[in-house]
Amino acid sequence: MQSAIAGFALGLSLILAIGSQNAFVLRQGLRREHVGTVVAICALSDAALIAAGVSGFGALTRSVPGLEWAMRLLGVAFLGWYGARTLGAAWRGGDRLEAGAAAGSRRAAVLTCLAFTWLNPHVYLDTVVLLGAVSSQYADRTWFALGAMSASLCFFTALGYGARALAPLFARPGAWRALDLLVGLTMWAIAAKLLLG
Repeated sequence: MQSAIAGFALGLSLILAIGSQNAFVLRQGLRREHVGTVVAICALSDAALIAAGVSGFGALTRSVPGLEWAMRLLGVAFLGWYGARTLGAAWRGGDRLEAGAAAGSRRAAVLTCLAFTWLNPHVYLDTVVLLGAVSSQYADRTWFALGAMSASLCFFTALGYGARALAPLFARPGAWRALDLLVGLTMWAIAAKLLLG
């Protein structure tokens, strides 16, 4: 039980920071578009990455020259594009939550969510390398991994479905514009950090 609690606490602390994936889940939750699908992709992807880290994949990512740099460049390119797209939406304005508004396609949501998850080099450093390294300190690494996986599932479920409470606020175009601006700037800040760091 101690291993599971430690895994849950570390997993939650790593995922709480605002990032590209969290901003996307929040946006989908506000729009009420494919929330279950997006939450499932995030939680299952984290579970796979946590399992890989705990089982020793972190050592492989450290030993393959250039892998981290290649993942970093892919992440920068994707975040730069998505940030520009979101900032363009903030500039144009006019978005707001409306009852009966047409939802975006499930395919687009799935592909975007997969890109935010798997093209983010931080996910490999945090989830695979860091969680994998810390798990080696515990006698029962399986329970540590299950705790971290539970934290991910709880967080993404709360973020995706909890965003509905903010829906009345985002019925106003100004609030949606501010969110798009914040998300776009966050994407560019993360891309710059990846490029320079």
